[in-house]
Amino acid sequence: MTLPDKWRWFPAARFGLFIHWGPYAQYGRGEQVLFREHLDQPGYVDRACAWNPQHFDARLWAATARDAGMRYAVLTARHHDGYCLWDSRVTNYASAAQAPERDFVGEYVEAFREAGLRVGLYYSLADWRIPAYWEGPEHDPAGWDRFRDYVHTQVRELLSNYGRIDVIWFDGAWPHHAGTWRSRELVESIRALQPDILINNRLGTPDPDEGARQSADGGLGAGESRTLGDFGTPEHHITAESGRLWESCQVSTWRLWGYTIGERWRPADYLLDMLIEAAQKGGNLLLNVGPEADGGLPPEFVLRARQIGRWLQQHGEAVYDAEPGEVCEFITYGRQLRRGNHLYLVIRFWDRSGEVHVGGLETRVERAVLLSTGAEVPFEQSADHVVIKGLPQDPPAELFPVLRLDFGSPPEPRDWARDRLWCGDPRRMTPWAAARGSSVWADGVERGG
Repeated sequence: MTLPDKWRWFPAARFGLFIHWGPYAQYGRGEQVLFREHLDQPGYVDRACAWNPQHFDARLWAATARDAGMRYAVLTARHHDGYCLWDSRVTNYASAAQAPERDFVGEYVEAFREAGLRVGLYYSLADWRIPAYWEGPEHDPAGWDRFRDYVHTQVRELLSNYGRIDVIWFDGAWPHHAGTWRSRELVESIRALQPDILINNRLGTPDPDEGARQSADGGLGAGESRTLGDFGTPEHHITAESGRLWESCQVSTWRLWGYTIGERWRPADYLLDMLIEAAQKGGNLLLNVGPEADGGLPPEFVLRARQIGRWLQQHGEAVYDAEPGEVCEFITYGRQLRRGNHLYLVIRFWDRSGEVHVGGLETRVERAVLLSTGAEVPFEQSADHVVIKGLPQDPPAELFPVLRLDFGSPPEPRDWARDRLWCGDPRRMTPWAAARGSSVWADGVERGG
């Protein structure tokens, strides 16, 4: 994949913050409570217009993201409920026109830029308030045209009024195709306004023949396309997309994106492992938080973000700008990341033996460093194995210890280790098995009769 220079920051960043926030946070039951609970539309609108978060502090959000080791962020400027977090000229259903009288998008963009983070905006094509969205052009062509023009106008607003925007993240294309949304026309206008921007892949499938991928809920809600957009967005799973950039968007709780009272939180090591897996596969992790209704970040999220941030301060060289692909087998200990002439071994399972065994490295190791302490450690290398010795009994890191192996050239595997278990040509393992013998007896020796 040939990547333009203007986009090289994205795979180098590896870690971003997704922020789902809007008046739905008042309900404390996720970002889609309006639809999922079939709430009264006028009642929801009244409560949304009265929503006035007093503890929203964009600089505090930005500091939390920066301290977590994140390099960019994406804020829900408008979710499926249609409420806008900016000063829109085409609707008064917006934070600047209602109780807050504040442009939350503007405050967010300014604060995150000041913190040195790249800035992204999420925009849902869907608006559950509008009958024409549900009817579509087949049943309400005039209403659909007005609604689609409203959507295009709002996107142009977001990309005209806040300086450089690094990412535009669409959602909610279902049940309409890209042609219905005039997505290609929209992309052209986006490129004219923001030539360097990255556009995600959720602008609707180009035609019925391409087929939409299933969303996390098993429907066609994601509206993902293989041809529109610059990067893929696997949701609730970490799956590499060949031929283009991608990021896995994941919740820090068990399921919901918006603030949810009583939601269970994934532990910091689980969240960090998702980041490492995404980086190992050549993608990014966009980790979500749903701020509380008053604008405060849930303390459970802040605690985990700080833990990950401390780990990245010490081990970040293993993650940022990591190259995709494993070198050899290492699943019995953890994960591996590579960059240039270095192989980083992320130890998920610290067995307190004082040693770590690596099978299948062809390239000669020149040095081994316990990155968690900075200490150089001894090792022995044979044809098939590297044994790293002299390690402390107790894990030397709060989350995952990391070993760095240095080489004189990019590390390569032994032939048998190029593919993982259950993959590749099985006959590569025949000599290994034949070294024991060929019979079912323990000694491998065939017996007559």
